[in-house]
Amino acid sequence: KAQLQLLVTVTSCVITCQLHEYLYVGAQRSWSEAQRYCRDRHTDLATVSNMADMKRLISESSGNRNEAWIGLRDQTGANRTWYWSLPGVEFNDSQTNWHSGEPSDAGGDENCVIVRQDLKWIDVHCKVLLAHFLCYDGEQFFLINQPVRWLEAQRYCRESHTDLISGWNQLQDPQLKDLLSPEAAGTNIHIGMFRDTWKWSDGSRSSFRLWNLQFNMDKYNSGQCAMAVFDDGGRWMSGDCDQPKPFICYGDNMILIKEKMKWEEALYYCRDHYHDLVTITNLDDQRWVEKKVKDASTPFVWTGLRYTCTLELWFWVSEEEVSYKNWVSGGPEDDCDMSGAMETGGQHQWVKKNDNEEFNFICSKA
Repeated sequence: KAQLQLLVTVTSCVITCQLHEYLYVGAQRSWSEAQRYCRDRHTDLATVSNMADMKRLISESSGNRNEAWIGLRDQTGANRTWYWSLPGVEFNDSQTNWHSGEPSDAGGDENCVIVRQDLKWIDVHCKVLLAHFLCYDGEQFFLINQPVRWLEAQRYCRESHTDLISGWNQLQDPQLKDLLSPEAAGTNIHIGMFRDTWKWSDGSRSSFRLWNLQFNMDKYNSGQCAMAVFDDGGRWMSGDCDQPKPFICYGDNMILIKEKMKWEEALYYCRDHYHDLVTITNLDDQRWVEKKVKDASTPFVWTGLRYTCTLELWFWVSEEEVSYKNWVSGGPEDDCDMSGAMETGGQHQWVKKNDNEEFNFICSKA
């Protein structure tokens, strides 16, 4: 009965619900001064995780044609880190397919990767001009025959499809081998793999980059900072961090409550003091929540995910459909009196817990 009542009294979260918001600040500051301002008054300088974030950032800055700092800075003396171009696909050191003798890092600045017909990886300079590159649209692959450099290939794929092919799973797909069989013999092909020394101010692992075509990807450890250029579609360029510029902060629309409560107690606490228990509808929401749960004092953190025996389904108390899922494998069977929590450590996957257990929890603010 209580479950049915909870289902009926879900709170509505319209499509525009977001776990973070961007704020354009017109006052001109150096990058470090802007970082301090954002941390004092909001959360941090802007982190951008994908094109959807970028569109929101541009919208927030509507009418402003100046360059504005974002929260990305090139480290000095740092090791380069490999990334995949497609947001949400993480590079895994245990899943690699390097050609013999690779990565060679010839000249000490080979920061992009190509493949040949055998799909073995070879590192190259990002400015190398190649006749072929591979795009992906979420369902199928496209071998494009057009001489471009890596950044040009990335722009084409993002505008015409989804992104450059990215990740171990995509590059192992049998469909891809069939596509490459006749046409790609002996050719070099751009893929969505790169490395750099750029880091986000808030420590985010986001691999998303939106550099303009003049950006030098072979340069690293420059100590420079990134800015969005609004008269170039928001594309990024790098510059001297001491230059005063407008900047963009972001603010969290969620809060970690470090009190231990049962699930239903947490639900009503959030509704009384904020908006609701947090809802996670996609990978980007997952990433934003992960940042919060790392500071929890319990091994798991309650979310707004609930199981109803009456209808035999999981639902978000915000009325969102459970389309994106991140369950840990091998968990218990669905059962009455269960709610969804996130791991504080590890991979931050979701677990099914008896709702009488007491954990920290995350409330959405709007």
